[in-house]
Amino acid sequence: MSKIDDQLFSSHEHALEKEYELCPKCGCELSVKNSKHGGFIGCNNYPSCDYTRPLVHHEAIETQVIEGSECPECGAELAVKSGRFGIFIGCTRYPDCKHIEKHDQEDPAEAVTCPSCHKGVMEHRTSRFGKSFYACSAYPKCKFLVNFPPVQETCPDCGFGILVERKGAAGMRLECPQKSCKYKRPL
Repeated sequence: MSKIDDQLFSSHEHALEKEYELCPKCGCELSVKNSKHGGFIGCNNYPSCDYTRPLVHHEAIETQVIEGSECPECGAELAVKSGRFGIFIGCTRYPDCKHIEKHDQEDPAEAVTCPSCHKGVMEHRTSRFGKSFYACSAYPKCKFLVNFPPVQETCPDCGFGILVERKGAAGMRLECPQKSCKYKRPL
């Protein structure tokens, strides 16, 4: 511990907090600022000058039209686009036609019908906290969801429309998602 240079830790300014660049609006110096959404570069003359820019520039892809593709809703061409949730495929006539295709769409033959409304199918979703779950595609009319991958098989004990796959200490098993039913069997 005696070989540590204490002068390194006594500095009040961090090396990355100084940006030796001038504000394009007022000519004052820019520096790294912090907010609840993360770091950004802002003008030191803040209340009178409101210039800011992101610390990291994310490269946005330009819309690329997919030749020979056709929108199932309006017949226009589809294009690869970039949005706030990542890259997706959408219609080129966007405000008029709002058709989009998810990159992880499942085969309709594998689709599990919702046991609650019998109209929608169970889709894989991610919560805002990053947790994975499966919910009915007819949301908001049907609010049925399960936390584990559903399987299109009726419960032999209670007759509920689906079972879910769960991993336990003994390995993978199928079980009924109803709390009142205790049906479980190894997969």
